[in-house]
Amino acid sequence: MKVFARLFLVLLVGCVVLGCPAGEKSVHLGAVIPLSGPVEAYGTAVNNGVNLALEQAQADPNLGFVLTMETVDSGGDPETAAQLLDELYSKGVLAAIGGVTSDEAMAMVDVADEADRTLVSPTASSPELTGVSRNFYRVFPSDFEEGTKMGSFAANTLNLPNAVILASESPYGRGIQGVFKNEFSRHGAEILEVIEYPAGTSDFSGLVDRAVTLEPAAVYLAAYWDEVVAMVKGLHDAGYQGKVLTTAAFATSQAVAAAGEAAENVYFTQTVFDLSNPNEPIPSFVEAYRNKYGLDPDLYAAHGYDAMRVVLAAIDKEKLPLASDFWKGVRSIRSFSGVTGSLQFDEKGDVQKYPRVYVIKEGAPINYDKYVADAKEVLRQRLRDLEQMQNRLKGNN
Repeated sequence: MKVFARLFLVLLVGCVVLGCPAGEKSVHLGAVIPLSGPVEAYGTAVNNGVNLALEQAQADPNLGFVLTMETVDSGGDPETAAQLLDELYSKGVLAAIGGVTSDEAMAMVDVADEADRTLVSPTASSPELTGVSRNFYRVFPSDFEEGTKMGSFAANTLNLPNAVILASESPYGRGIQGVFKNEFSRHGAEILEVIEYPAGTSDFSGLVDRAVTLEPAAVYLAAYWDEVVAMVKGLHDAGYQGKVLTTAAFATSQAVAAAGEAAENVYFTQTVFDLSNPNEPIPSFVEAYRNKYGLDPDLYAAHGYDAMRVVLAAIDKEKLPLASDFWKGVRSIRSFSGVTGSLQFDEKGDVQKYPRVYVIKEGAPINYDKYVADAKEVLRQRLRDLEQMQNRLKGNN
């Protein structure tokens, strides 16, 4: 009876309420996104990407069905996100996009399992979410990849002997700092101290002072963007001279702008999203995003766009899937060409993407490998110029 009721709701919402023509197929989707609150910066970007993909699909004459979507604001609160997701499923949505943060996603998975509905996260990254449910998929890589990359980079490339970790007591903070700690230590470097703080902390001065007092070669920040900004500024104001390392949580224009001059030389990890990449679908996405919003898409907008396109790709146009079978369509996706890379999901609901290290230079993020390569080329050119000058001087003599 419960299954029958949900199927009836799909038809009712999809055709009666929305008024689709008789006999025409209808798909109603949902999204739970933080459009306000402390993680609004992520949510707004994700929502922009989702909406762009939605509008493009709705304008496609070959779509094959009437497509509608309801988006609700979680405010960044996990409990609210879970409640809103339950309400969307009760309204008959076929599948939902949500879990912009790992905290939200952790709370929403139980709801997805209770309803036996698919949940696709655009940006949740905690390792705790790996394999958590057959109904849960994410287009953002696990923090295992990010934390491993930065731990190895810090120890082997920057040759840092030690570090202090400042981390939030959240699924996201716990997950990525633990991976960084293990990888950094595995390469013979030392974690002097892990300083954790509870949710809702607003004054980071004492935490920063403690970190600086330990005189570490680096401080690793594992938190969401507003907290990272506060700590980056605090370290700068305290005159800290070591390296500042953090995560993709810092990879937003709002974060870099808010940190101001303190952002200079901050290192962070993120998956590759290159606006100048000439390979489709990136140029088309960037152009469409600029035309619609008047600004460049960031990493989070790109993942929102891909999350929506993954959901659409999982829909069989000839035979619309039952809500309880939608996960099979997601699992069947192979080598899907996303703007954030080629996408397909493993048996644990994860994608395979490999982050790189970026560094802020003159207020802008630069791929560290490219930055080093460019610096070496500048040096080589200066040496060539010097050699030519010396040859001219010899010729004059």
